[in-house]
Amino acid sequence: MKTTAAGDTPDPRNPEPSEAGPPAGRLRIGELRRHVRAFLGAVARAPNSRKVYVLVAAVTLVIAATTFGQIRLNEWQRDFYDALEQRHFDALLVQLGVFVTIIAGLLTLQVAQTWLGATLKIGLRDAVTTDLLSAWMQPRRAYQLGWAGDVGHNPDQRIQEDARHLCDLCGDLGIGLLQATLLLVSFVGVLWVLSEHVTLVYDGYRLEVPGYMVWCAVAYAAAGSWATWRVGKPLVPLNAEHYAREADFRFSLVHTNEAAEAIGLNDGEVDTRNQLGTSLGRVLAIQRQIARGLANLTWVTAGYGWLALVVPIVVAAPGYFGGTLTFGELMMVTGAFFQVQQSLRWFVDNFAAIADWRATLLRVMSLRLALPDLEPMGVAAGHIVYQAHPDGRLALEDLVVALPDKQVGLADGRFELAPGDRVLITGGPGRGKSMLFRAIAGLWPWGSGRVLLPPADRTVFLPQRPYLPIGTLRKAIAYPRAPEGYSDSDVKAALDRVGLAHLVRHLDEERRWDRELAVEEQQALAFSRLLLQRPLWVFLDNPLNALEGTRRAELMTVFQHELADAAVLAVGRSTAAAPPQCQAMELVEIPSAERAAS
Repeated sequence: MKTTAAGDTPDPRNPEPSEAGPPAGRLRIGELRRHVRAFLGAVARAPNSRKVYVLVAAVTLVIAATTFGQIRLNEWQRDFYDALEQRHFDALLVQLGVFVTIIAGLLTLQVAQTWLGATLKIGLRDAVTTDLLSAWMQPRRAYQLGWAGDVGHNPDQRIQEDARHLCDLCGDLGIGLLQATLLLVSFVGVLWVLSEHVTLVYDGYRLEVPGYMVWCAVAYAAAGSWATWRVGKPLVPLNAEHYAREADFRFSLVHTNEAAEAIGLNDGEVDTRNQLGTSLGRVLAIQRQIARGLANLTWVTAGYGWLALVVPIVVAAPGYFGGTLTFGELMMVTGAFFQVQQSLRWFVDNFAAIADWRATLLRVMSLRLALPDLEPMGVAAGHIVYQAHPDGRLALEDLVVALPDKQVGLADGRFELAPGDRVLITGGPGRGKSMLFRAIAGLWPWGSGRVLLPPADRTVFLPQRPYLPIGTLRKAIAYPRAPEGYSDSDVKAALDRVGLAHLVRHLDEERRWDRELAVEEQQALAFSRLLLQRPLWVFLDNPLNALEGTRRAELMTVFQHELADAAVLAVGRSTAAAPPQCQAMELVEIPSAERAAS
């Protein structure tokens, strides 16, 4: 099971992955349309959207030129095979020269199409991933996503791997569909004209069917497409479930790597190995189902392809044996038939990829559509009102925090915090103190009442586990501000004040400081940020709980000296979580009836 949120409230966000997988794998047409619109909207909003549109136009022009070359190559087949049938050596040499010219042009176009296609995929990924990151990194949204149910699971994989895969599939399938469409439109006309030379003769009767070869190609492709759809339909939900199980397995591996020390200390390797094996087993089980589905689909697609070698010759044979088609014209008819049915069978050839695309589109765009309007799992509540305090203070007015299993609020419904005030909010285990802390910060906006906030640029929230960004130690100390804003002497003085002078020589070293530093060092580092930023409003969620009492008390003295003018609101079980001389307030559970009456 995934880790719980820091705090004293159980975290129901991340249940064990279900055996059934996400039922949304079966996309209805309306949902599919909504997800496609979301994808196109992401591209349209991107800074590089113009570049993407130019690449699409360039690919279209190259494919159109390639289609013209294919038509010319089809005409060449007639001349080449007629020269071969008539044993005209000089004409044969001329046609070989024509062939080299046509192939050189088609090869150049194919190289250009390959480069443009790869560049288009990069542009699409840039657009979609940038849009996802922008939506994900809106204020408070990344945290709230974790409470949104299934859609909030593994956003890292959806944004990184699934978005990349989706853009690759969009590029490949889009270019393939465009190419098949242009070839179809071009060669249907050619095949229709050539069908005039195919006359069916039976028992002395001659029957001419307008567009005979076209209808044969359509019937053949339709039969293959229908069979492919019937056999391959289960692959759509299977692919959706596969991605969900892969994401869960990946998270289990990352979580195990991060908890390697605790696992080793508790001799938990065997148990962890069994858990990872179970997660892997879920992945392999769904892969086996997909493998069986692909094998069944191959019976249709491969058989369809092999039959395509002889079907056009068989259906055109009456014209050749009746003398209305030369051998060269038979080859030309066969080539045109092949191009038409190849275009029509695009669905047959790409059904597995289409199923993969639909499943990936579901995972990526369901996240994108959910981000602007998140609701917590299991919570049906109104929203807390957040406003700026007219006098730049903090005030809580009838604040009630709605949790998945209860509602909590202050015993005193209203209170105001002025500069220099010290307030400690206490409550028993599981009361919801950390959630109150998050509600004041705006991370958890569900409930009722009002929060009147002081200026954000003079406010700091310190959780139990501080965030240390990837990069230099100097950057971690200055976070979320730019490290260039603080002099070396100020940074060194702050580290020395919190007992971390030994880290001064490592200020400009890039490391995973969240792993390099012990928890107590990280919490002390957070206090060095306070000394640099000098906030007037500080909110504490027991940020020194990893330190022993004497060390904790020493750090808390910053609120008696350097930050004596700052207002402090702390949450915790006892006075150890807050500076000395705090006014105590109690967090209580509010019955539903009382909440409704208010």
